[in-house]
Amino acid sequence: MKVLMLFVGWCILFVLSWPLALLALVLFPFVWLLSLPLRLIGISVGAVFALIKAVLFLPARILGW
Repeated sequence: MKVLMLFVGWCILFVLSWPLALLALVLFPFVWLLSLPLRLIGISVGAVFALIKAVLFLPARILGW
């Protein structure tokens, strides 16, 4: 569904301003490549928070709470 919405949005942009739509089509892979490190950082931060939560709740899990 997300891909279909993106395609319909691009088609509307193409009808309104075709140079801008072609520029968006060319720049999309570069934006995606630039966002990869930020996604990796987000995954890492989420994993660190999950580890901290597991360590903090470990005594309660051992005692059977």
